[in-house]
Amino acid sequence: MRVTNSMISRNSMSNMNGNKVNVDKLNNQMTTQKKISRPSEDPVIAIRALRLRSNLNELNQYYERNIPDAKSWIEVTEGALTNMQTILGDVYKQCVNGSNDTLKEEDRAAILKNLQSLREQVYHEGNADCAGRYVFTGFKTNKQLTFAESEKDTKYEITEKLSYEDIEEKRYFSDEVIVPDTLAEVQGGVDLEDMPKEFSNKRIRLSYEATETLDAENLKYYDKDAGEWLPLGDMEIGGPYPAVTTDLSYDDWAAMDYAVRDNQVIYFKETGELVLGDKVANYMASEKIELSMTYTKKGFNEGELRPEHYFDCKDITDDNPANHIEYTKENQEIKFTVAFNQSLTVNTQASDVLDSSIGRDIDELTNAVQAAIAAHDKIKKIDEMLKEEQYSDPLAQQGLQQWKEAAEKEAAYADDYMQKLYSRGVGKFQKYKDTVTLARTDLGSREDRLDLTENRMSDQQTTFEQLKSRNEDMELSDIIIEYTAAYNAYQASLQASAKANGQTLLNYL
Repeated sequence: MRVTNSMISRNSMSNMNGNKVNVDKLNNQMTTQKKISRPSEDPVIAIRALRLRSNLNELNQYYERNIPDAKSWIEVTEGALTNMQTILGDVYKQCVNGSNDTLKEEDRAAILKNLQSLREQVYHEGNADCAGRYVFTGFKTNKQLTFAESEKDTKYEITEKLSYEDIEEKRYFSDEVIVPDTLAEVQGGVDLEDMPKEFSNKRIRLSYEATETLDAENLKYYDKDAGEWLPLGDMEIGGPYPAVTTDLSYDDWAAMDYAVRDNQVIYFKETGELVLGDKVANYMASEKIELSMTYTKKGFNEGELRPEHYFDCKDITDDNPANHIEYTKENQEIKFTVAFNQSLTVNTQASDVLDSSIGRDIDELTNAVQAAIAAHDKIKKIDEMLKEEQYSDPLAQQGLQQWKEAAEKEAAYADDYMQKLYSRGVGKFQKYKDTVTLARTDLGSREDRLDLTENRMSDQQTTFEQLKSRNEDMELSDIIIEYTAAYNAYQASLQASAKANGQTLLNYL
């Protein structure tokens, strides 16, 4: 085969250019320390790089954003639950103290002061927020658990579920002593039939008081045989059907000495109580009856629970029905994606932790100790009157003794009721406290799982970064060696080409 000079020149140029391309490639690698600068250079490395980068970006989202956000939410919730547990523990201690039947005046005052401060704080912890989002209100993170201020025009239609387990005994008192302030009243004394009296009835208490009149058709029970909700007045109790009364005022009932017939059910809008006759209460307890009440409440005080967080309800403040807002009570779990195909519930709902009855229980405890304090103050005032000169005549002294006897009877009733109410409160608030403790335990287990996930994400992040680096990056020392070899080859090709192309046919003639 004949090799011409032009063939040698072309091959030399091709070889030099190939060496130059190799030098340029290695020069780029040395500058960027990357194996490729465009996908066409090595499609396998490019595809693997895209996959690794996508996985690493997802890992970074979990590890650097989602997990810290979830931890912040859980930490805020745990702090609030700890405070709730402390508050309920303090109320529990006050119940233990109040159940003591040898309380002194200063003991009652101390209990009252503590309960009043705890009452203000008990639901306030439910308003804890994380970066402006309330942590106990489910999906409604823009709404507080309680009303931030009194809203007298706000109106809700509330459906509250109750049951036989909510039936409890309540004591009522009549003919309370009003200390006389005139000589004629003192001398008149107190008739035997006007002495303080105590009555006891079974009742179910709603979560709110000061409601509007209830329609009897909206008071229902669940008929297990029929499998539907029916009016309570249709409940078969083995005799006359329950007589449901909803238009009797509390004051009128008090004037009737709190009388309730065996088959009667009375609803009082003033106190939010459903008073049951013995036959109705016994039947409900034996048959484990569930109740549903739909009532309307207008006006809420600061610190009262917002109904939408606890009940099926409807905001009917606006007179236009088209603007009514309906809420359905449901399980609203807020979940954060914290790893590949793994989500974690970060929120705890208030209805699972804070019973809607806690506030009303504390109010009743407070009212009971206030009544006991007031009753003993009446005795002290009458004792002082017995020493006054204007009441020194025998008729006045005899009258004051009757007044004192009546006041002592009222104080005895008040002390006994307070002692029994606080004894019952010991069990109630232990249960409330246990509920919070259980919620803290559940939250702690979720936090432990999150910590384990965080450690795993940290390890995976390191692993994927190493894989990404191994796929894309080059060691500078290796590149320098290869670059030096390529550069030397390029220089050698230049020299060889210069010698080969410098010879022509004339050199041999």
